[in-house]
Amino acid sequence: MQYWLIKSEPGTYGWADLVRDRRTTWDGVRNFQARNNLRAMQRGDLALFYHSGSERSIPGVARVVSAPYADPKASDWTAVDVELAFALAEPVTLDAVKQQKALKSMVLVKQSRLSVQPVQKAEFDAIVALGGRG
Repeated sequence: MQYWLIKSEPGTYGWADLVRDRRTTWDGVRNFQARNNLRAMQRGDLALFYHSGSERSIPGVARVVSAPYADPKASDWTAVDVELAFALAEPVTLDAVKQQKALKSMVLVKQSRLSVQPVQKAEFDAIVALGGRG
């Protein structure tokens, strides 16, 4: 199993939308490095769901439920389907992540604009521990 972080503006598609929909297509990624990360995803992988913009927090976790496939809106790009895995009891803010010594090398801290990022298992576990399972 691999671990990821997927980012979205809450006003575009937020955690509340995934909670309501239970499952969605993760598409619209137009960055080559993020696209390559999508292409590396496998069914069963877990992804921290990150609200970018003014919120800058992780409210929960999604599960990858499809193999990567051509983005329906632009076939040269890639999409995957994700479903709701679990909420965190408390969203973990970017500031809280930056304060954790164990997370200082996390891609979110070093390359914050990347919309689909790999996450190390220890980083994933630390963030879930910070937020607590809801």
